[in-house]
Amino acid sequence: MKFWQAITWAETDQLIEIARFAEEVGFHGLMSGDHAVYPESIAPDYPYSDSGMPPMQPSDEYPDQTAIFAAMAAVTQKLHFTCGVYVLPLRNPHEVARAAATLAILSDNRFILGVGVGWMKEEFDIYGVDFHRRGKITDEMIDVLHALWSGDMVEHHGQCFDFPRVQLSPAPQKNPSIYIGGNSDIALRRAARIGDGYIGAGTAPEAVAPLLKKLESLRAEYHRSHLPFEAMLGITAAPDRDLFMRLSDDGLQSTVAPPFQYALGKKHSTVDEKKRFMEHFSNTIIRRMQ
Repeated sequence: MKFWQAITWAETDQLIEIARFAEEVGFHGLMSGDHAVYPESIAPDYPYSDSGMPPMQPSDEYPDQTAIFAAMAAVTQKLHFTCGVYVLPLRNPHEVARAAATLAILSDNRFILGVGVGWMKEEFDIYGVDFHRRGKITDEMIDVLHALWSGDMVEHHGQCFDFPRVQLSPAPQKNPSIYIGGNSDIALRRAARIGDGYIGAGTAPEAVAPLLKKLESLRAEYHRSHLPFEAMLGITAAPDRDLFMRLSDDGLQSTVAPPFQYALGKKHSTVDEKKRFMEHFSNTIIRRMQ
């Protein structure tokens, strides 16, 4: 099983040292979070809490993904990077394609583009993007990304994007994998239909096997069972080797250790405190499963 460490809300000036240490103690990768902007006032529409209010605050750190992944890739050799998840429909497809291609090249293909449609309407309003079309925008943008990554002269004339013949250079030697996040049925279908993997936002242990079977069934429905695919799930239970052994037997390939705020029980922590958590996780789980 692959183990990722969530670095959402971690202090940006600690990320380089976190990356070095995560690789040293055996983590497969680091997963960040994303918001393009965080308004002072939002509606209670967060889909992962009973109250509809999110756990994050406007003061929580959401650094630029391209910058932090490039910096962390430069000081590591094996560590992988993804975002859980990047709010894709807010962005310009040409900028996303270029950033992802550059990261793929600089990291030697250690970057996964983890994307979702977003949930915060106010964020879309600020960017001038139609919140209610975000699913269609995401689907079409993924098609555009693959076309641009070919490195050929390409054009596109769709419902959401329209541009004449252009060429992306440098193009990646291998297209970055695209993992789709979200807990809705639409998100699962999108992952099965056009994704290379799925990112789950907190899954109960007893729900893992049914979720994996559903993804398998949907991929068969879309005639994609023959293609590589990985589910990456954060588990809503205390980390435990025996638990992860059982989940591995259920078919889980990849999981995510909780953000440091949750793991350490406080908003801010030192880099040494984060290292102690990662070392304990490695000693009690990762190394015991090798």
